[in-house]
Amino acid sequence: MKANETYASTTTDDLAKHAALQEKIIHCTSCPRLVAWREQVAREKVRRFADEEYWGRPVPSFGELGARLLIIGLAPAAHGGNRTGRVFTGDRSGDWLYRALYRAGFANQPTSTHRNDGLQLRDCYITAVIHCAPPANKPLPQEIANCRPYLLAELAEQRQVRVVVALGRVAFEAAIAANGLAANDDSTKRQPRPLFKHGAEVALAGGKHLLASFHPSQQNTFTGRLTEPMLDAIFSRARELIDQHATST
Repeated sequence: MKANETYASTTTDDLAKHAALQEKIIHCTSCPRLVAWREQVAREKVRRFADEEYWGRPVPSFGELGARLLIIGLAPAAHGGNRTGRVFTGDRSGDWLYRALYRAGFANQPTSTHRNDGLQLRDCYITAVIHCAPPANKPLPQEIANCRPYLLAELAEQRQVRVVVALGRVAFEAAIAANGLAANDDSTKRQPRPLFKHGAEVALAGGKHLLASFHPSQQNTFTGRLTEPMLDAIFSRARELIDQHATST
């Protein structure tokens, strides 16, 4: 399959259903704690963004319908996506992610400052385990469960996905739960539970390939737990797997 053939099966009806799903996400109020927090942050702001109008709602996903690369993050940052209205935009995690995507050819520019800055993803789609900024970046199990139907709906839409990159342990576990593991060649043996570590590769159901990465949070990047070459290697591997699949079909 050639790259420009990836989106051939995407119809006008598909696009309309996708837009409707994103509108449903934006207007979701299923988690009272998250509603209160995201709105409080949007009102009180921080000094460096005091003059900006915050988004203060659930943040929709971003990218191309029909993409072969799916990225799953944890949640919008309080003063990043919750401010700008676009996932991984306006914070240092996004700075790291979009530079890596640009270098791997999945984005048209290496920077992301606001949702009208001209950034376009190429053969790539970014979503999150939950779509609201959580206090201390720690969603509760029930909040993850409340948002899970949106992830499942997006997976059903994204029929061309070949590689899933999970940013962090929570996203890694969510990706496995949502997709399922590939069948074991020996049906008498139980598939071992995959362990999260940076660079781990897992075969998912439906011929998808899961790559695990440390999240590009300041906690990881400031301490050197995650370096730019480490993140670049994840997306270089994603590109390699996508290209391998294209040449074999």
